Amino acid sequence: MAKTIMVQGTMSNAGKSLICAGLCRIFKQDGYRPAPFKSQNMALNSFITDEGLEMGRAQVVQAEACGIAPSVRMNPILLKPVTNIGSQVIVNGEVRGNMSAREYFGMKRSLIPDIMRAYQSLAGEHDVIVIEGAGSPAEINLKQDDIVNMGMAKLAKAPVLLVGDIDRGGVFAQLYGTVALLDADERDMIKAAVINKFRGDVNLLTPGLDMLKNLTGKPIAGVIPFLSADIEDEDSLAERLFCKNTGAVIDIAVMRLPHISNFTDFGALEATPGVGVRYITGVNRLGSPDMVILPGTKNTISDMKWLRECGLETSIKKFASNGSVVFGICGGYQMLGKTIIDSEGAEGGGEIEGIGLLPVHTEFGVEKRRARTSAKVIYAEGVFSGLEGVVLEGYEIHMGRTVLPDGAKPFLLLENGEADGCVKENVYGCYLHGFFDVTACRSAVLSALCRKKNVSLNAEPFDLRAYKESQYDLIAEGMRKSLNMDLIYRILEEGI
Repeated sequence: MAKTIMVQGTMSNAGKSLICAGLCRIFKQDGYRPAPFKSQNMALNSFITDEGLEMGRAQVVQAEACGIAPSVRMNPILLKPVTNIGSQVIVNGEVRGNMSAREYFGMKRSLIPDIMRAYQSLAGEHDVIVIEGAGSPAEINLKQDDIVNMGMAKLAKAPVLLVGDIDRGGVFAQLYGTVALLDADERDMIKAAVINKFRGDVNLLTPGLDMLKNLTGKPIAGVIPFLSADIEDEDSLAERLFCKNTGAVIDIAVMRLPHISNFTDFGALEATPGVGVRYITGVNRLGSPDMVILPGTKNTISDMKWLRECGLETSIKKFASNGSVVFGICGGYQMLGKTIIDSEGAEGGGEIEGIGLLPVHTEFGVEKRRARTSAKVIYAEGVFSGLEGVVLEGYEIHMGRTVLPDGAKPFLLLENGEADGCVKENVYGCYLHGFFDVTACRSAVLSALCRKKNVSLNAEPFDLRAYKESQYDLIAEGMRKSLNMDLIYRILEEGI
């Protein structure tokens, strides 16, 4: 049975996911067979496995850092917020339904057998399991039925590293307060503290580190600097969503919808030198980009209302009427059509007119389409006419079914023989996530935008998979330099 170690944080976005990924890569480099695990994840960025099952992307990143294929066992419960008080509940990769927070909290302990089957299955195949917590273990209003922080640590008998985020300030209070609010047996499970996202001279922290050690009785396993490695983010707190990225040769504006999902679709564009990707929340920030993208969303009708109310719909229409490129993926594709109907209440219910730039109509059903697939561009006019024949790989994950009227031009042909998407002049839409990941497609898109603008990008095509591997190595290198790995291995060996 595998040894285990758990990373918990003092708050959301303290850096747990990145630290877990770094530990996964370090253990792999040191000859172990690690695997990641998170019992319950809440995120709108998800992934479809080869079996067609849905899981959180944080554990996908960590699996890649381990050098293994993602498995839904690594994230048996995924919550995808649909409204401010309710989520779609996904168990073992399949939808159980939409539940309010009260409904979910009333039943979540019944999911412990699912959690433990997934965990024990992984533990039987690997040397080390790196478990990630969620939020904070000191959320005392939720502790009674906890299944993801100390509750999970007890189930897995996992020693805990507690991570604090110094970049937000108050890290000593974060760490001390978290330890102080825990029960005695939970405090005993914390074996060391880690300070994350530090900028500056670490020697200036020494007096505070000594005091923190004396107050909590916990050793400090290290101070991790603010690592600049580029790995996928899983939720709307991602810092990339707040970056302005001005001064780029090619300027791409992504609508930052309130329920934006799978913005990992644009990671390869962001990583391309000379390409700027900006996430837009208002008309005053749109400017004159070279391409506007409407991304995926977990609540298409609600986010369509938002686009209309904040004036971005009008700006997008004007942008398209001038011959500029508008691209929609998944929910963004649905918004570009004529109508969106959710009579089954799949994402909250209702009906709304779309932007109307594509002649398609979307109706939601109760079944979610989940599939990894390849596709080929079969028709493209306007700026992207050169994409015809390009072969893609990606995945579908959506509730709606979009219908093209007679005479409408489909964009892609999927490997199962079905058509997907629609094209009209310089407006393009499809359901295929990962559209820009394939080098040939991304290069063709950027070359077309450069020709239209009469500029040169001078960026060599790169393989996204190799790029990701280099980033995992960078994280591991940075963590080895700043963590006491002898202490980490001792904690791993001794357990609780």
